[in-house]
Amino acid sequence: MPDAGYWGGNLSEAVTNGTVSVDRLNDMVARQLAAFYYLGQNGTYPPPSIYSSTQKHVPVNVQGDHRILIREIGAAGTVLVKNVNNSLPLKDPQFLNIYGYDAQVPPSPWQNPSRYGGGYEVNFGWQTFNGTLITGGGSGGATPPYVISPFQAIQDRMISQTPPGNLRWDFYSENPTPAYVNAEACLVFINSYASESFDRVNLDDEFSDKLVNNVAANCTNTIVVVHSAGIRLVEAWIDNPNVTAVLFAGLPGQESGNSLAQILYGDVSPSGRLPYTVARQPSDYGSPELVNGSVSLDYFPQSNFSEGLFIDYRHFDREGIEPRFEFGFGLSYSEFEYSMKLNVTDLGGRTDEYPSADVQVVQGGHPQLWDILFEVSIDITNVGNVSAHEVAQMYVTIPEDDTPIRQLRGFERMLLEAGERGTATFQLTRRDLSIWDVVAQQWKLPRGSYDVVVGASSRDLRTNGTIQIAQ
Repeated sequence: MPDAGYWGGNLSEAVTNGTVSVDRLNDMVARQLAAFYYLGQNGTYPPPSIYSSTQKHVPVNVQGDHRILIREIGAAGTVLVKNVNNSLPLKDPQFLNIYGYDAQVPPSPWQNPSRYGGGYEVNFGWQTFNGTLITGGGSGGATPPYVISPFQAIQDRMISQTPPGNLRWDFYSENPTPAYVNAEACLVFINSYASESFDRVNLDDEFSDKLVNNVAANCTNTIVVVHSAGIRLVEAWIDNPNVTAVLFAGLPGQESGNSLAQILYGDVSPSGRLPYTVARQPSDYGSPELVNGSVSLDYFPQSNFSEGLFIDYRHFDREGIEPRFEFGFGLSYSEFEYSMKLNVTDLGGRTDEYPSADVQVVQGGHPQLWDILFEVSIDITNVGNVSAHEVAQMYVTIPEDDTPIRQLRGFERMLLEAGERGTATFQLTRRDLSIWDVVAQQWKLPRGSYDVVVGASSRDLRTNGTIQIAQ
């Protein structure tokens, strides 16, 4: 990294004083140059398109079909966690209210483009909410060529209806008035921002929570959309009977609004699944230093990882804590039925306790760790009325003390038409079934019975089977 702040001059010093060997330095250089020559940068490769914001230059357009792909990905990653009485999808509504700072693009996104993703102009102590969240900040940020906001996309849909619909909006107020009681639904957009060099010190937000409850007090069909750079607690309003639907829309990128509109209007059935557990309170996640702690400015902070393997759903399972929404959870506009029979096939691979000592260990680990030992399959039927993706998840219990009750070892996202049956198939490698033996300093395949379960989330487990590793 040619940055004297951390590495440049410091690396030179480390080589000089022997902390980093010359061989290691040569290896680093070789890797850089290998990529350089592999891409043909020494020949006909286009010149770098790196310019300052004040330097006139010829734009290099590399978008291709990116907008189509990212729209599809944004919709696929949207997680529906509440949907009372099929409030979603919307059915050609004639009158909608849209509230919240997250519904519209920020008024001036370019002042701090490296942290675009909410339009926030500072990292520490920010209090303003002035734009829809499409990316995280810092190195996770981006300056997209355009942004389709949720408001823009919904407005376009309302205009295209026959007859066109009516919209009312307020992007700024904590308690929007008037209530516009004629609305068929009120959509509230909130977000939770984080960035490199800045992390959230809370897992909720008082302004946003009040906004949701204030809108719900006047609207019996309140739909909440959350864009967030990680976990966002929802206890302040999730049980409000007037909050009828909730979507976790993540960080969807420049086609944000179009992706969301596809879900809201039922063009696409939601198939996103939570990549984390949404707790009921911050303390559910463990020791206080893991949540709501102070932000460290130390360049080399120390973490002892005392939680071991017991993070997220594994921690909740061990402690018997009931989450608000579990890891892997997500609703659909359809319903799926899992076969009661789980097929487990032994592929006849080697199941010695440790990988062979006479096989050379290469970069990435011992080659035998990736041997496929078992195959698991289950039939799933779409018993609903619409075409939709189901995301079947396979969890495994390893017969060893002080290991999680179950661990995700595979998932299969499958598209099924209404009434269609399909087969989800999972493969289990030696690595999937192993634990790290700190004494032997090798991956160990424990002896005994492994429980295998398949379901729709880490707690919605439908069918189980077993794998036997003989003594």
